[in-house]
Amino acid sequence: MANITKKDLIATVAGSTGQSKSAAEAAINAVIGSITDALSKGDDVTLVGFGTFTTVNKAAREGRNPKTGEKLKIPASTAPKFKPGKALKDAVSK
Repeated sequence: MANITKKDLIATVAGSTGQSKSAAEAAINAVIGSITDALSKGDDVTLVGFGTFTTVNKAAREGRNPKTGEKLKIPASTAPKFKPGKALKDAVSK
């Protein structure tokens, strides 16, 4: 099982659209940037058939240092979350 890198994705998009690799890279960067900007504003991004990108708020909690066992406070944070759409789920679970 291989991992697909951003470089591989750029080459695939360039090949399937007939664009240059630099044009494909610009398009991919624009999409990623748009999703990142929307999530940082607290907006959801829905790509019908693919999935929905959202953010979740994680409450502050207490944790432990695994080496020393010392208690430490983990601050509240916001994290990105992805929920796959039906078409993606169906394509993956052939």
